[in-house]
Amino acid sequence: MPNPPARIGFVGVGRMGTNMARRLKAQGYRIAAVQDRHAGSSEALAQELGSEKASSPARVAEISDIVFTVVSDDAAMREIYAERESASLIAYAKDRLFINCATLSPNVHRDIERLITERGGRCLEACMAGSISHAREGTLYLMCGGKPEVFAGAKVILEALGTKVQYIGQSGEAAQVKALVNMVMNSNTVALAEGLGLGAALGIDLTLLRDVFSQTGAASRVLETDGEDMQQRAYECYFSVAHAAKDSAIALDLAEQAGLALPVARATLGQYQHLIELGKGDLDKSAAAELTFLERLSSSKSTCDSQDNLKKRNDSTVLG
Repeated sequence: MPNPPARIGFVGVGRMGTNMARRLKAQGYRIAAVQDRHAGSSEALAQELGSEKASSPARVAEISDIVFTVVSDDAAMREIYAERESASLIAYAKDRLFINCATLSPNVHRDIERLITERGGRCLEACMAGSISHAREGTLYLMCGGKPEVFAGAKVILEALGTKVQYIGQSGEAAQVKALVNMVMNSNTVALAEGLGLGAALGIDLTLLRDVFSQTGAASRVLETDGEDMQQRAYECYFSVAHAAKDSAIALDLAEQAGLALPVARATLGQYQHLIELGKGDLDKSAAAELTFLERLSSSKSTCDSQDNLKKRNDSTVLG
């Protein structure tokens, strides 16, 4: 008899996790269970996909063969893999494959792999580059880290989610590369916001300016994805300010461990941290333009008053 199809579970069904689950369902995979700390998200998706709304991460692992995790940060990851928590994924690690897709500190990925391996399971990091639409359409770029044989066994299902599935190396190494990807992307975003903000202050037509940028050395993927949004002040969230700050901080921690000072990355982090202080952490990262357009700064006294302090902080960071 042929083997029954693998049962897939998801822990973390926010914007990305939800659309990854939808994609796999559309590709013929059985989504056995979904779980999220926000019960409403998992309940709606479970009904849509004909899955169980699991009461805990442990329940997802109990009734799944492969578990995808798509959570927000290191703390959330350690919570769902808590070593002494009966409701965590650890409770049913044996013989399961865990594919962890969040952008996390490399050491967290290494710790999770150790915990799972000790309990007879397999673990792979599959760090994602792409947005919600890429997740839904199966066109993500996936950077994978872990044991080569685990990657080989997971590659078929990963290819249902990504047009490029790249093996980077051992556990933690894909997370390092992903941190660098996001660090550069975030810095490009802030640089673009400054260029458009200065252009607006000089009275240059921004549609014209974006076209010139696209044909010259100022061209970038960020210009394609964020330039018009910055001009139109349209900040529907695809990749949040809060996540940008988190990922830049991960890269700066790696730089500190390597003994490197990265003044541009640190100034970028300062911009995103300032947006969070202003209550804009849930906006898309393109909201960096809120700090670079004069008319937007003057629309909020608190923002305007704090601009000089922000400049001083960034200047001291760059110099120090």
